[in-house]
Amino acid sequence: MRILRHAARRWYNHGVLIVPAALPFPADPKALYGRAGPWVLEIGFGDGRFLVELARLHPEWNLLGAEVAPASVSRALRRLKREGVTQARLFRGDARFLLRNLVGPRALKCVYVNFPDPWPKKRHASRRLLQVPFFRLLSTRLAAGGALLLTTDHPEYFDFATAEARASGLFEVRPGPPPPETLRTKYAQKWLDQSRSIFHAAFVKTAEADEAFPPIRRYTVPHALMKGTLPPAEAFTKQVEPPPEASVVLLEAWQATGGLVVLARVEEPELVQEVLLEARSSNKGVYVGLRPSCSPLVTAGVKRAVGLLVRWLEGQGLETVQRSY
Repeated sequence: MRILRHAARRWYNHGVLIVPAALPFPADPKALYGRAGPWVLEIGFGDGRFLVELARLHPEWNLLGAEVAPASVSRALRRLKREGVTQARLFRGDARFLLRNLVGPRALKCVYVNFPDPWPKKRHASRRLLQVPFFRLLSTRLAAGGALLLTTDHPEYFDFATAEARASGLFEVRPGPPPPETLRTKYAQKWLDQSRSIFHAAFVKTAEADEAFPPIRRYTVPHALMKGTLPPAEAFTKQVEPPPEASVVLLEAWQATGGLVVLARVEEPELVQEVLLEARSSNKGVYVGLRPSCSPLVTAGVKRAVGLLVRWLEGQGLETVQRSY
């Protein structure tokens, strides 16, 4: 995480890493890239080498990548900088969140999914990306005739994905040889060296789901005003608030100028955020809310995190004077 945060500080200013809280839903591709052009998404970009390959082959494309692993995002950032790629934007998080919230209707030309995690154990099958609900969402984000291009070494997942695409009733499955560029990715080279078979299909959009898929609701910044004396950081113990709405965990607290800083982890459908909260004394009382340096997407889960901190402080003897969450 430390490596990613260091890279992020340098690349946020260049607009390479996408910050959802700083963008409208959906995002405007022309504003995001500073130019018009076909919009192409890679889900699970790993170390970024395939994005670099696409940039070389199609300099007119505006590239978008989604990846959940922080270390991979950091490696991809370094590779993009080293290779001088300027038409790529990266998002760390769930591709479903990206599609639902930041990508507008019929905005994408195509989507690449190269060697995704097949989640081969039966109890993990529900975690697979390429299922009917995903294909229904994707159908609303692809332009007419757009396609998802899947390349995998896992025959069972390939069969699973093709069955799910057909079951959606919205895609035509066209098996065939993989594009040459997909065989130059890290995993493709690894599997080819092991003489493993590689499977490929284009899932071409033929119809569109009639669901709206509204974006996640955003809220104003939650905060509260309390009175009393703040406890020391040593008094803090981990606080947990389970679903259904969101899973919120206040992980740790440390002393800072004027009060406490608390690290919270907020897990909501398709979205996980680490959020910094603060409880800060002033001449007006104790302010409880988001740390100024923190810029999360303010969701229902973030509001619950602030409320959980307020309740813990109430348990430490503070009194709530005003709350806005």
